Amino acid sequence: MNQTLTLDQSQTSSKSLLLGIPVHLYVVSICSALVIIGVLWDIAWHMSIGRDGLFSAPHNAIYLGAALAGLISGYQVLKTSFWGSREEKGKMVNFWGIFYSSLGGMFCIWGGFAAATSAPFDDWWHNTYGLDVKIFSPPHTVLALGLISIQIGAMISVLATLNQNEKVPYLSEIQNISRKIRLTNIFIFTAGMVMLTTFTFCTEFMGRWAMHRMSFYQIGAGFVPLFLLAFARASNIKWGATYIAVVYMISLWVINTTLRMFPAEPLLGPIANHVTHFQNTGFPILLVIPALVFDYLRDKYSAKNEWILAVILGVTFVITFFVVQWNAGTFLHESPLARNWFFSSDSWAYNNDPNASWRYQYTGWGTPKTAYEWSVGFLVAFVLGIISARIGLLWGNWMRKVQR
Repeated sequence: MNQTLTLDQSQTSSKSLLLGIPVHLYVVSICSALVIIGVLWDIAWHMSIGRDGLFSAPHNAIYLGAALAGLISGYQVLKTSFWGSREEKGKMVNFWGIFYSSLGGMFCIWGGFAAATSAPFDDWWHNTYGLDVKIFSPPHTVLALGLISIQIGAMISVLATLNQNEKVPYLSEIQNISRKIRLTNIFIFTAGMVMLTTFTFCTEFMGRWAMHRMSFYQIGAGFVPLFLLAFARASNIKWGATYIAVVYMISLWVINTTLRMFPAEPLLGPIANHVTHFQNTGFPILLVIPALVFDYLRDKYSAKNEWILAVILGVTFVITFFVVQWNAGTFLHESPLARNWFFSSDSWAYNNDPNASWRYQYTGWGTPKTAYEWSVGFLVAFVLGIISARIGLLWGNWMRKVQR
């Protein structure tokens, strides 16, 4: 009797420590971080060492995160489908007439399969065509879709639990409030991981060397408002976009700065730029400033028609993003003060020519030359920003209603 009582007390204490949040939500949230750590490590590996094997350390980190997210989500599906109560099944999505899963869990399972499929595909691609120098090769594209699916799955899983707004009976009133705060923080974290992965896979087009090209701002206008506004609106907090941007920036800076501490030497020729430590993708985009503007305008014009709000947010984003990042690019790419461990502007792949004219100077390629080119370039960016903002607001409204 005493042993049973002690066991029950231990279980209740454990649940209280987790604040009634299911363990698998913590796991998939950690997995969402693990996969992007593996991707950034893999990019640094390619920049510093060269060709890596199927089971290199960065690949194993990606596999572990993807497999764990897929497996624990799959376990939840089987557990709920065959041993779950009617109440538990009522909170899930029924598919194929047999299985019950959360929407986020389905994303995680699909993403796990996609990531697993991309691994042998990537190895075959290397063996057939040699070392790829582009992020968006076919196997990497499959991997990107799979990993973002896992991260969105983790985010939606947390959001569904948050939106249910249930009070856990064995928790006190203060603990239930803490539970909601913790769920919100986990959601902000997972949303930040989605932003980090999206920016990482756009590095090829949005590196510091591209910050004086109009395409940089057009690409940014095409996806940043969509993701950032959707996640900020779904968070239901005033400064949601700002917090998500901070998570993105701090996470990327910490991962990249940590990587540069470890020794690495090229093992694949030709070696044009001899390096002794891991190189990285550079300093984060200064997303926090446009995010602050987003949050201020979202609050100020919250009563406006959604299309009017989208126009305000889309146009303002392009202008703010341009002013901030153009000047940041000038510093990051051209100033000797940025060539250090903090800003990482001296980080270059081993196969880059150290004497290239574009190494520490903008060459003007991709920069508009005439007033007409500037006008057309900004017009395209404004249109993309407005459409992106409108879709983001719609997506955010949908995410507010997700409870399964």
